[in-house]
Amino acid sequence: MGTSIKENEKHFVSDLCVEAFDAATNVQMPAYTDKQSFPCDICSKVLSQKWILNRHYLIHTKEKLYSCDVCNKEFSQKCHLKGHYLTHTNEKPYSCDICGEEFSRKIKLNEHYRTHTNEKPYSCDECGKQFLEKRYLLKHVRIHSKTKLYSCDVCNKKFSQKFHLTRHYQIHTNEKPYSCDVCGKKFSQKYYLSYHNRTHTNEKPYSCDVCNKQFALKSNLNEHYRTHTNKKPYSCDVCGKQFFEKRYVKKHFRTHTNEKPYSCVLCNKQFSQKSDLNNHFRSHTDEKPYSCDVCSKKFSQKRYLRDHYRTHTNEKPYSCEVCNKQFSLKTDFNKHFRTHTKEKPYSCDVCSKEFSQERYLKDHYQTHTKEKPCSRDVCNKQFALKSTLNNHFRTHTSEKLYSGDELIFSEALFDEPLSTS
Repeated sequence: MGTSIKENEKHFVSDLCVEAFDAATNVQMPAYTDKQSFPCDICSKVLSQKWILNRHYLIHTKEKLYSCDVCNKEFSQKCHLKGHYLTHTNEKPYSCDICGEEFSRKIKLNEHYRTHTNEKPYSCDECGKQFLEKRYLLKHVRIHSKTKLYSCDVCNKKFSQKFHLTRHYQIHTNEKPYSCDVCGKKFSQKYYLSYHNRTHTNEKPYSCDVCNKQFALKSNLNEHYRTHTNKKPYSCDVCGKQFFEKRYVKKHFRTHTNEKPYSCVLCNKQFSQKSDLNNHFRSHTDEKPYSCDVCSKKFSQKRYLRDHYRTHTNEKPYSCEVCNKQFSLKTDFNKHFRTHTKEKPYSCDVCSKEFSQERYLKDHYQTHTKEKPCSRDVCNKQFALKSTLNNHFRTHTSEKLYSGDELIFSEALFDEPLSTS
């Protein structure tokens, strides 16, 4: 293995890490009998030995004294170069005696063993969360400290972890090197491809230990599990609304900022959520990728399929805690719940009148615009509301609207299609 050191640089024992001192070297580490502390004068981190402090300094100076003679990649420590070099030779001399998996470095084998023993020796002092490896703990503690060491040189956005920066950078390059062998869809990250593959295999390796519901992604299981505990650890700084997941807070926050970063390339309509853009785009393509396995009816959005499927199962998962009335759709439940709370979240920007449902606001708004989009082919009289048109149409059919206290419906009302003008 070739190791090159930059010109005019001196190679000291202090530049090496513990892993470099193996049977291949004759360097003896100095023995320390007394406990000593060596603080870093840049970040105040305290190290136990001087040579470890010297090695630590390389993080700040970003000096990379060692380079690979195969691909020229540079490293700040010799042990990192050694580990990297095995990616070229594909040498894996260490194997697990439990499952047989092989590793290029002994430290990786030791870390792997913990997946069998479930040992998590590293714990966070702040929240108590435990980790298999120290590096995962170090990454995790940045969440509490808000430390963001890595910044994007394109937009200056900062990140607490390097792989977050790497993943973010692909937004600028639009690089998607991983493609699905089944449908050809491309992804920026390998794990996105792995998740996507489960849509073809229908693999759901994660199951809830409360209700046994299965999920393709662990994040979906974690999100679902909070429906049992009703734990909502993330809240909006503006209105205090609480959420099961942090990503939902970010999406919700755009309702305050009115930010709409996603725009349609065909009609330029803008959206606050990428999923809304994807759903909208199907209105142009008329694509309906989701089909019911009972009746084969197709839908443009997965949630429409999920809602439709309940017409077969008669499932009503949403229950009102006030009157116990049950609903198959969450939207219907929300509308019903406002009859108890008297909440009217939709207001007219012309006269400020408030409404409990968005469709009532739309109907009301036509009183300002004088728009009358509903008509029938009998007399061509126009109406602002479809309900008013239906009531009027009964004057042609001589149908009585009420018989005693009972409302009468007739299929004759719907024999002819509505026309809009």
